[in-house]
Amino acid sequence: MRILAVEDEDRLLGILQRTLKAEGFSVDGVTTAHDALEHVKLNHYDLIILDLQLPDGSGTTLLRQLRQQQRKMPVLILTARGDIDSKIENFEAGADDYLTKPFALAELMIRVQALLRRGPLIQENILKVENLELNRLTRQVRRGGKRIELSPKEYSLLEYLFLHAGRTLSRSMIVERIWTNPSKGSPISWMSILAICAIKSMKASSPN
Repeated sequence: MRILAVEDEDRLLGILQRTLKAEGFSVDGVTTAHDALEHVKLNHYDLIILDLQLPDGSGTTLLRQLRQQQRKMPVLILTARGDIDSKIENFEAGADDYLTKPFALAELMIRVQALLRRGPLIQENILKVENLELNRLTRQVRRGGKRIELSPKEYSLLEYLFLHAGRTLSRSMIVERIWTNPSKGSPISWMSILAICAIKSMKASSPN
């Protein structure tokens, strides 16, 4: 699953990205409302974590813009503002949850998982192509009801292909999306991973 973190404090943004990636999420981080809107136009996000005090505008205004554009992904407000008026204003603007700073990372993760389990997203969490099924919450893949064991990188690649079914994806698009730090691994290896996914899928569908 892919999360967009909108936070103007670089240190906290880095902590959010590292924590979420450690839990298996793909994470994009931006520091302005403008960049957040641009990312949402170009990418599919399952959740947005949103700070209210951004250098180029209010996070509340950004939230209203997203809802006006019929963007239905859950939004978790992460802010130092703990007053009731701010909470009411943002929930009325379309926020799904509200967490005040300072916060415990364990609580943040619980809230993230809870938001991703909510009703409106359930159908999108189960992706299918013929008899191949990918569950984005459990990160499990099955073919014909039989589970296929994939490594985290294999899963990320397969999920990306599912989400962009019908589109032509270039090598650079795949490398940029799957390898967040290309220097720590050869980008060429995505071809090997794709082949491994195909082989495992075929094995799962073959009779014992």
